[in-house]
Amino acid sequence: MASHFGNPEERLKPFLSLGFSSRAIHGGQHPDPVTGAVMPPIYQNSTYAQSEAGKPIGEFEYSRTHNPTRRVLEDALALLENGTFGLAMSSGMAATSLLISLFQPGDEIVCCDDVYGGTYRLFTKVLEAQGYKFRFVDLSDVGQIEQSITQNTKLVWLETPTNPLLKLIDIRKVAARAKAVGAKVVVDNTFMSPYFQKPLDLGADFVLHSLTKYINGHSDVVGGAIITRDKVAAERLYFLQNSIGAVLGPFDSWLVVRSIKTLPVRMKAHGESAQLLAEWLEKHPKVEKVIYPGLKSHPQHTLAREQMSGFGGMLSFYLKGGLAEAQAVLRKVKVFTLAESLGGVESLIEHPAIMTHASVPQHIREKNGIADSFLRVSVGLEDLADLKKDLDEAFS
Repeated sequence: MASHFGNPEERLKPFLSLGFSSRAIHGGQHPDPVTGAVMPPIYQNSTYAQSEAGKPIGEFEYSRTHNPTRRVLEDALALLENGTFGLAMSSGMAATSLLISLFQPGDEIVCCDDVYGGTYRLFTKVLEAQGYKFRFVDLSDVGQIEQSITQNTKLVWLETPTNPLLKLIDIRKVAARAKAVGAKVVVDNTFMSPYFQKPLDLGADFVLHSLTKYINGHSDVVGGAIITRDKVAAERLYFLQNSIGAVLGPFDSWLVVRSIKTLPVRMKAHGESAQLLAEWLEKHPKVEKVIYPGLKSHPQHTLAREQMSGFGGMLSFYLKGGLAEAQAVLRKVKVFTLAESLGGVESLIEHPAIMTHASVPQHIREKNGIADSFLRVSVGLEDLADLKKDLDEAFS
């Protein structure tokens, strides 16, 4: 079977001198040679003709194996993350499962203790039963990095900022420790997007995304991705992806390519509004505490300034009161939508203990700080005055 990737180094070379916004608009793309269409076509087909048995007319054979529209997206993602090899999958959880498939049952995987509920469910309810060994550690505590990543560790799984407590983990320090013991590092970069953070440049081996969130940004696609510079690992991932069938369809790939073109302006606006909303919430009499990396009150604000170029569109806060007060706010909001997910142009609000992190046992949620009064917000692109008014009225 031919390599899925062909020669990405050659394909990506014309775009390497471009800045981030130019890469987002043009990366991996050329006008269609037949029609001159500026946007890449949707190759909505399953198979490709062959000139004779075993000799495809082009380099494509079957769309589970590789598809021209998906390849455009994968090249675009690789360019944005300063990587070389990109793989697009049917969901963020498919990407997570595929990445873990590089490793063997019995391997030890160290994971940050505050992690997306779906990831925690997969690790503890599915993969542990298959023999994988997971240890959940507060890697935002620098003292835990060397102590927890040992010769037995094969992979370190990071979210930074974490979901939903927005703790930060020093990627450089984790990567240095992992390299010393021969372990790999993956960073789920969904919250920041490559606009605000580039984990491969900080020493990570893999970057993972739920494309569903900021990269697509319009709440109309479910998808996932892995990006790396490691050719051997990339080819193995491709083999596994093709064998398992965890691929993103052509139309969804095209939608994400469309959305990437506005990623820089969207992320800039998300970050600006989130900063101002966090500052406003911090002074609100009904709010006990706000967690946002852009606030000086965030315990790792200095690290945020060092390893990120901005602070993102996600914030969390504790209401004064308990579950009743939280539910009252969630019932009353009108501009904010009560819904799971994040990263869309519309602002979302949710209750992690009941919604996104319900699969995490209560005692672990409470230990990590996911209380009944705790709410997570994805700040969208509405007028800031409307978001403030909506929350203020819901609080009262």
